[in-house]
Amino acid sequence: MKKKKFLFKSIFSKLTTQHKRNAPLPLTPLLLTLILVSVIVLGSGADKSIYRNIFSIQPASAQRITPSDVWQIVYQQLPDFPQENKYISKENGKVAESNTLANRLIRYHIYTKGRAPIYRLDWKLTLADYLGVNEIMYDTTYPGNDALQKNPIEGDRKAIKSLTRSQRDALVQVLVNIFNPTSQNTVPPNSNTAPSPTTSTTPQPPQQGGAELLK
Repeated sequence: MKKKKFLFKSIFSKLTTQHKRNAPLPLTPLLLTLILVSVIVLGSGADKSIYRNIFSIQPASAQRITPSDVWQIVYQQLPDFPQENKYISKENGKVAESNTLANRLIRYHIYTKGRAPIYRLDWKLTLADYLGVNEIMYDTTYPGNDALQKNPIEGDRKAIKSLTRSQRDALVQVLVNIFNPTSQNTVPPNSNTAPSPTTSTTPQPPQQGGAELLK
């Protein structure tokens, strides 16, 4: 600590002396070396703190699920979901088994349309695209068009249309749960629960004696 103060004082005294003489301060190699050493010594504590902060967030970021991994989890939870992975790769002429419907669906949702993967409504909008009741899907921008010999867009749309409504709802729920695990802790309201008297919208007859209370 004493060495740090000594370095700082020596540089400061040299700067003030030169300023009193009203002469420009020459940037000699010795002066540059002193400034550099003092900055390194005095800032070493902050540098270590920054270093620790940067590397302390790496484990958290490493645990995040990437879109390229999600499609495998989808098939683990929905084994009956159509694979649609018999298309031939342009690169090697072999069947691209990892280029599945779930893979392309997720890439279309996130990258092509730029929709958030954590909300049910956004996934329903994407499925509505496949069903032809929402936004237009273009062949040239559909995932797989650049990697497969045949554009899979028509086959994918037929596969989504073949699903029942309950199957589509299950797919949406699985995708939301993967990207947003906290959504699983949300308890949906029970539709069988009778509404409380305070929330009833049925008009109630006036109570007797109400006029007397207003006097």
